[in-house]
Amino acid sequence: MNNLRTVVLLAAISGLLILVGAAIGGIGGIFLFGLIALGMNFGSYWFSANIVLRSSHAKEIGRDEDPRLFAMIEEVAERSDMPMPRVYVMDTPQPNAFATGRNPKHAAVAVTTGIRQILTDSELRGVIGHEMAHVKNRDILTSSIVATIASAISMIAFMSFFFGGRRGVLSMLVTALIAPIAAGIIQAAISRSREFQADLDGARVIGDPEALASALAKIEAGVQHVPRAVPEATAHLYIANPFGGAGSQRFFSTHPPTEERIRRLRNMG
Repeated sequence: MNNLRTVVLLAAISGLLILVGAAIGGIGGIFLFGLIALGMNFGSYWFSANIVLRSSHAKEIGRDEDPRLFAMIEEVAERSDMPMPRVYVMDTPQPNAFATGRNPKHAAVAVTTGIRQILTDSELRGVIGHEMAHVKNRDILTSSIVATIASAISMIAFMSFFFGGRRGVLSMLVTALIAPIAAGIIQAAISRSREFQADLDGARVIGDPEALASALAKIEAGVQHVPRAVPEATAHLYIANPFGGAGSQRFFSTHPPTEERIRRLRNMG
């Protein structure tokens, strides 16, 4: 159902692009701004791993520096039928983690020092299963495609507002305001859908939904207590919203409510 929802939402945001482009710039406008947005986001997709790892101040470590963590990630990778990813650690008390990489061959998993302090081995294994599921499901590619479409919509709306002429000023104003908001809501909904799917796939791989559910409860409490400032463009990659104070019920939230994630995991049992 999560995958079906993602397909429906992708169709919705693509349809929004076509409607906005056709109404304002015609087919030529859609292709022009689509190509511009594609160019803007291509580099982000290709170099996404290095960008997020640098911006999060993650440090790559070797097996001898943390053999237990390496053994755990290696086990989950083997269960997921994936190559061993690069391993990174972020020196912060906030319990959190993320995975990145355009495909399984170029993957990296990063965990904070804070998450190592509060989770049991089985809980941490659940978190790693979730993160590896993101890579295996090509969620970085999905988010890049959605970001490209959303960027194109925003550019078309922006150009229509300033260069649309005097005819249909009200409609231009509505389009310029509503279209980017609608695109942002759909983009966030897709991100939430991918989080649910990574929860389910990760729990299946490790064979212990309760471990991931328990980990999510601890992580949620931890990020609320110790929020962390990260670039907003990378916040959706983390297993929990690193800003802590942001309400998970908001339309623009990239993370589903933690209690709903826990409920779905426990229903798997």
